[in-house]
Amino acid sequence: MAFLDNSGDIILDAVLTDEGRRRLAEGKGTFRIAKFALGDDEIDYGLYNKDHPSGSDFFDQEILQTPIFEAFTNNASSMHSKIITINNPNLLYLPVIKLNDQDNRGPVSAASTFGVDTFLIPVDKVTNDLFTSGSTSGVIRSPADGEITETDGAFIRLDQGLDTTAISPGAGLSADLREDTFIIEMDNRLGGLISPAAGGTPTTKTPSNVDDDDIATYMISATSDTGFVSAIRNRTTTVGQVIAGPRGNRLQFRVRPKINLAESDYYFDLFGSAETGATIAGIASTKNVKYIDSFVTIYGASTGYTVQVPIRFFRVTS
Repeated sequence: MAFLDNSGDIILDAVLTDEGRRRLAEGKGTFRIAKFALGDDEIDYGLYNKDHPSGSDFFDQEILQTPIFEAFTNNASSMHSKIITINNPNLLYLPVIKLNDQDNRGPVSAASTFGVDTFLIPVDKVTNDLFTSGSTSGVIRSPADGEITETDGAFIRLDQGLDTTAISPGAGLSADLREDTFIIEMDNRLGGLISPAAGGTPTTKTPSNVDDDDIATYMISATSDTGFVSAIRNRTTTVGQVIAGPRGNRLQFRVRPKINLAESDYYFDLFGSAETGATIAGIASTKNVKYIDSFVTIYGASTGYTVQVPIRFFRVTS
C-alpha cells in the first residue's frame, strides 16, 4: 500500500478486483468491466476552508491536493467509505447502521476481564458446557462439534435508520434510505453465518463468494432471508432501540465456528494468542485459554455504510 502524489493531476489509477482478475484469467474473450466503485477514505472534509484569503477558487485546494491511496486489490482493506448517489435534494440526514447493545444484546461487558467489548464464541462443547445455563450476554454459543440445534446464547443485531432526534421515529423511513440488502464478510477459515433463530433451529447461510484471502462474502436480502432481516416495528419509543429517528430494517445473525477450531490448535497457534487465569463472564472459575481475535464486517448495499463487529473465538485448555 502506498500514496500517490496529488499535488499535480492524476488522470486515473485503477486495478481489477480479485474477482475481476479471476474472470479475465478465464480467457473466454467475453470479459467486460461492468461495475466499479468510488471511495473517499483519505479525504478530510474539515479541510474545506471557506475563509481562504485567495478566494473561492482555493476553498477546496487542500482537499484536492491530499495524497491518495494507490489502487490495490485487497478487498479487506480497500474503500471502507464508498461514495453513493442519493437523488433527494432536501435530505438533511444520512442513514446509519448501529450495533444494538440494548437489553443485554451487546458484547461482553466489563464484568469479565476476557474479551471485553467483543462477542465471545466458544468453539467446542467442552468450553461451551462450562457456561451456566441460559443466555449469557455477549457469548454466542454454537460449538462446532455439537449439533446446530444446541445453539444458544447471544446473537448479533444491527439496526438501520436515521439516528437523529430532529425527526420522529413515527415519520417512517423512505424507501430510498432503507437497507434491504446487507453484505457480510468474515474469515471463512474461522466461522460461518447462521440465523439467530430464537427458540428454533438456525439455518446455515452459504457464502456468495470466498476470495483468495479466504474472506467469505454473504449477501443477505430482506426478501429472501427473512430469518436474518426484518423491519423494526417499534416507531414510538426508545425502549430497546439505538436509532433515535426513523427506523428501517434490522439485521440479526450468529457466527458458528468451523470444525477445525474445535478439533485442532493449528490456527490458534498460527495467529492466535493464549491467556493464563482468564476471568470469563458466565464461567465459575478462572481458565487457561487459547483465542483468535477477528471481526465481522457489515455493509449496507444501498448506502455503503460499514460497521465492524469484533469477535473472539476461544477454547479452554485447562
